[in-house]
Amino acid sequence: MEGPGENGTAEPTEHTGLLNSHHGVLSSWDQEESPWRRYPKYILFISKEVLFSNYVNILLVFVPLGIVAGAIGMSPTLVFVFNFLAIIPLAALLSFATEELSAKLGQTLGGLMNATFGNAVELIVSIVALKNGEIRIVQSSMLGSILSNILLVLGCCFLAGGILHKEQKFNMTVASTMSSLMAVASASLIIPATLYAAIRSSKSKDSGTPESDDPILVLSHGTAIILLILYVMYLYFQLYSHAELFDETPKAAPDEENANDEEEEEEEEEEHLLSPWAAAVVLVVITVCVAVCAEFLVDSIDSIVETAHISKTFIGLILLPIVGNAAEHVTAVVVSVKNKMDLAIGVAIGSSMQIALLVTPFLVILGWILGQPMTLHFETFETVVFFLSVLICNYLIQDGSSNYLEGAMLLGMYIIIALAFYVYPDDATGDVGSLIKGVMGR
Repeated sequence: MEGPGENGTAEPTEHTGLLNSHHGVLSSWDQEESPWRRYPKYILFISKEVLFSNYVNILLVFVPLGIVAGAIGMSPTLVFVFNFLAIIPLAALLSFATEELSAKLGQTLGGLMNATFGNAVELIVSIVALKNGEIRIVQSSMLGSILSNILLVLGCCFLAGGILHKEQKFNMTVASTMSSLMAVASASLIIPATLYAAIRSSKSKDSGTPESDDPILVLSHGTAIILLILYVMYLYFQLYSHAELFDETPKAAPDEENANDEEEEEEEEEEHLLSPWAAAVVLVVITVCVAVCAEFLVDSIDSIVETAHISKTFIGLILLPIVGNAAEHVTAVVVSVKNKMDLAIGVAIGSSMQIALLVTPFLVILGWILGQPMTLHFETFETVVFFLSVLICNYLIQDGSSNYLEGAMLLGMYIIIALAFYVYPDDATGDVGSLIKGVMGR
């Protein structure tokens, strides 16, 4: 017989290393001879741990309900509500699996994974809507995701963290870089709106709309390519050429430094639940479920608009982003309460920047490929709201510190915008030229 050093404890393997820090039960399973008993137990255990990782997962019951309701053609209201609630836990699981996978891939690939899957729900919903020709839903969802991150999420972070901490500091380099890129993103929406107004004023009254749309499409396609290039350059700037700037953190008091060191040691010792392969499988399964639920959700929107008298703009700009970003909202608030404002800023502003510089331009290019007239020309009211929101956010983060009053300002602004879009009709039209004439007077 072999000594205790060899059989007393199971040698760490690809499977045992996953959960030993949590329960240490797989060490006994690896001693079983038959893999037919070991692997089912392992899969069941992993499934249980993943499902119990977040209390929001109780809403997973709505996933089969939503799919069945959509498949058998139940009431559009029930289809919308079931799939709306189903996407909430799916978004949480998507975020959980992304974090598990990113932890194993290092900073570079981890950043790319977060950029890809962090806004996966909005991307999937928007792709489905774009395929169906629902351009207003796509544009509203993209704009709503940005507003919910820079106003709602960041406001909750500043408010929750400011209540427990008088003043919180964060990396000014990260904040200034992100705010500058957001300003570029806002300009990319203002320029098409201004061009549209100029083209309309230069055409005769009997000019057709398609004539004035072609230049906007050309401008949007070119702008989308440039924004994608800027985002790739930003990733290289952050992860390679100037990585040391983004690693800088504000200096804290000695007591706070000791506390932070202890927390970092605890986090380093904490092992993750899923292996890279298991996390990848979870990502694929959840992404498929989100795609199916999003298909039924988008198909039921028209009926909801008619029966509930809610505009498509409000659904796309307020409701869908809150659901899609639910997991990120909770994560950002939790880390801000723990005084980890750099991470909170990265989740809130970083996610909105990904939407503005990566997801939205990608959808414009995809619409170009699919033959859908997806442009960066938003309605004047939406463009102004976006510009003012970015302006306010930039003012509040430029000093590298935050407090609860600044959080209340951001939340108040978001509530005002939500109320405005609740009464905003889908058929409202307007252009920048008319707005300027109204302000300056005839």
